[in-house]
Amino acid sequence: MNKLLIGWSEKDITPVTDKKIGLYGQYYVRLAEKIHSRLKVTAAAFSSGNDHFLTAGVDNVGMPYAFYKGVCDKVAELCKEIDTTKIFIHVIHTHSGPSLNPEAGPLGSDPILHCQESLREEDRVPYEEMLTPAEYSAFAIEKVAQALVEAWNNRKEGGIARAFGNARIGHCRRAVYSDNTAEMYGDTTRRDYVGMEAGEDSGVDMLFTFDKEGNKTGVIVNVACPSQVMESTYQVSSDFAGATREKLQKEYGNDFRMIYEISPAGCQSPRDLVRHYVTEPDFWHADGVEELSNRLVHTVTNAVSGKIDYEPVFKSEQLTVTLPRRRASYQDYVKAVAELDRLTSIMPEKEAFIQFCDETHANEKLDGHGPYDDKKHHFSLIKIEKAVLARYENQDENPVLTFPMNVVRMGDVAFATNPFELYLYFGQIIKARSKAAQTFLVQLCNGASFHAGYLPSPDGEKFGGYGGLIVNGQVGSDGGYKLCDDTVEAINKMF
Repeated sequence: MNKLLIGWSEKDITPVTDKKIGLYGQYYVRLAEKIHSRLKVTAAAFSSGNDHFLTAGVDNVGMPYAFYKGVCDKVAELCKEIDTTKIFIHVIHTHSGPSLNPEAGPLGSDPILHCQESLREEDRVPYEEMLTPAEYSAFAIEKVAQALVEAWNNRKEGGIARAFGNARIGHCRRAVYSDNTAEMYGDTTRRDYVGMEAGEDSGVDMLFTFDKEGNKTGVIVNVACPSQVMESTYQVSSDFAGATREKLQKEYGNDFRMIYEISPAGCQSPRDLVRHYVTEPDFWHADGVEELSNRLVHTVTNAVSGKIDYEPVFKSEQLTVTLPRRRASYQDYVKAVAELDRLTSIMPEKEAFIQFCDETHANEKLDGHGPYDDKKHHFSLIKIEKAVLARYENQDENPVLTFPMNVVRMGDVAFATNPFELYLYFGQIIKARSKAAQTFLVQLCNGASFHAGYLPSPDGEKFGGYGGLIVNGQVGSDGGYKLCDDTVEAINKMF
């Protein structure tokens, strides 16, 4: 057997600028007022014999393929030893950082969604005074590539040990009603409320790394919940994932590193809609960051890991996965044409968007929890119908979505990546069928040939609502089953 080599690195990727910083993840843009917590990239490099893989967790909302490719190209310039197909990069899905999309415009790619009028009146400044996605992504590409190469250069003999714990972090965020519809953050006090669409997963998968002397050097933490307590604030924030990372460094030392991975959680959030925010923080504000990070730190520090494996079975590969795009039928198309005509005759899209933003900003001023925007607003309905038309018009020319999936085996654990906000339903299928003792599924990773978006369960697709519609993602539940089969096959052949 070959000795395992492990290296870690961490870089600060908080914007260094005097320009206004746009925060991404909502239909409307927020310009940051202050920094709640620093944004970081944490990288790890593992090698054994002639094989290796590198991974990085980035404090951001999404991972465009153009950014991933930019990082890989930069790594190839900096270090010829690294096979860039063995790199996978993912995000924690904080909604409190700048866009990583190098191809986006000053406020984003959609001129309607990101027009100046969408900003609060006090935030309206010339475009040249704003940090653009292209500017920030160029800065972040350099930092992420440097972190990966530094982690590679930091490799020393070490070992791994898996662990498992539980923490109350994620909850289903889609309420279902008796008319067979669902709403994200829907009102659960309604008389026609019949339950949450899906369950939740309190499991916390952990993989600790150790030096030759048996001292802990880092941990990969895999949780079925995005790190997005601060998603509607006007603050740069690494959210509870970042707070957990900082607290673990206080516990284990400044050189200790943590990577936070999101297991499939497209239908999950940190909020308990059944208990109506009365038994704990509402998880829309900074007190929620403190609470959830404390729960995770408790889980990690109390974890009982198995025997350290210094010579694990080691296999790593990247394969291209092809999935059918979710199609709009001719009937869908005809209905959308008529509905879009009706909606825009009542109120044009830009006017509806300005109204949507004005109402959102008014809601922000009220005491209480979010969400502050209305995903059933007239503007949102226009977006839904436009997306159906666009899908129908280009689905034959572009019938599939492709993405690079990384699959790794170390000892009796496995890692597998995907670019989606993948519903919990599919993650549970993969984990149940995997031959690995613990399976670390990593969503929002590497990007895809299209912005992947949500991949809903059959119920999510049937009930609709935000997260279950064509406007929200490229692949439907049928493609989700194929993703499960492809992932399970790739994992199990390594065992």
